[in-house]
Amino acid sequence: MDNVILLTTLSIMFGFIMAWAVGANDVANAMGTSVGAGVLTIQQAIVLAGVFEVLGALLASDGVTNTLSKGLVHLEGLANADILIVYGMLSALAASATWLIFATAMGWPVSTTHSIVGAILGYGWFVAGTQNVNWHVLISIFSSWVITPTLSALLSAGIFISVQQLILNHENPDVRAKTIVPMYLFIVSLIIVYISLSLVWMHTKGSLFEMVVIACSSSILLTVVGYGIIRKVKTKILIKHKDYVSAYNHVEQMFGVLAIFTASAMAFAHGGNDVANAIGPLARIIITLHPHYANQYPYWVTCIGALGVVLGLSMYGYKIIKTVGNKITALTPIRGFSAQFSTAFVVVTSSAFGLPISTTHTLVGAVIGVGIVGGLGALDTRVIKGIFSSWFITLPIGAALSIIYFLILAHVMHFQF
Repeated sequence: MDNVILLTTLSIMFGFIMAWAVGANDVANAMGTSVGAGVLTIQQAIVLAGVFEVLGALLASDGVTNTLSKGLVHLEGLANADILIVYGMLSALAASATWLIFATAMGWPVSTTHSIVGAILGYGWFVAGTQNVNWHVLISIFSSWVITPTLSALLSAGIFISVQQLILNHENPDVRAKTIVPMYLFIVSLIIVYISLSLVWMHTKGSLFEMVVIACSSSILLTVVGYGIIRKVKTKILIKHKDYVSAYNHVEQMFGVLAIFTASAMAFAHGGNDVANAIGPLARIIITLHPHYANQYPYWVTCIGALGVVLGLSMYGYKIIKTVGNKITALTPIRGFSAQFSTAFVVVTSSAFGLPISTTHTLVGAVIGVGIVGGLGALDTRVIKGIFSSWFITLPIGAALSIIYFLILAHVMHFQF
């Protein structure tokens, strides 16, 4: 193929821009609820998200990356298949990045997954028709977009109700919380660590027993560390407020620390699922242009995605953090914990199955679920309607833009198809 160096350079550039757009728009999913609940400042959230997003991208993104790079459309049997794949994936990256940057400027938490899936389907349908679309994979993805926000809403509502029943409705909620909060912390740590390790274990020859031992040991350690932090936080509160401090506020402070752990888990889950929205198409281009990689994309592709996401978050992510964290419903540390844990669980589980789900869908569903428990009046329906509207138009806009970019690229490169 001609112009390999030029196309490789363009691919890396557009892949990086797409990763930047994912960071600017989508990483807010990981930290928006913690900021909205007053647990973290925006600056602290950005640093914490950056660390765990990178870890998630490096350790747990392979499954979703492979689905996006190879699983949606099959062009291998067509004439000039390699050129179609490269130009198409380039167009998909450019289209998705364009829409995400615009949405971020408007403060809309749109789905990066919808955007890139729509873009890939758009060019795939345009150049090859519906017969080359992998409908089995596509139906699985579309189904997950309905199931995951519903599941996260139910799960977050259930967690919040359990906190109410086990702690808040008790006659001494702060005393009760001393026993229950460490249990929540252990359960959260065990589930997230176990599922995350299962993603890493796919690429190793370690036994199931080893994975279980590591998961349990890590969870116990995290529980001990977390509870130590909780005790220090409570001591500082009592010193600062020598007058009466309500038991309810004590409990909220404990869950504030717990919410930091779930926010970190959420960032890891997001890095493992949504960074693939940028590096999946880039990986396919690199493998096509450089056959010596033998269908295994190089590690530096993931590093480019991770770097772009961190820069996007640090430069522009605050706009979406404010929308997710403050505008849908009023959040407290307990509500933030409920929403984040349910979202992290659903997203990490989906990554284990290689499903490119919408983290935005999942988190907003979780926040709505918590809000409904507090009564429908606690929800800002105007903001919710705006978010849902932006979701519905993202898929067709991604498809339309990718077709336009494909035609422009084909014209510039003098390619007839």
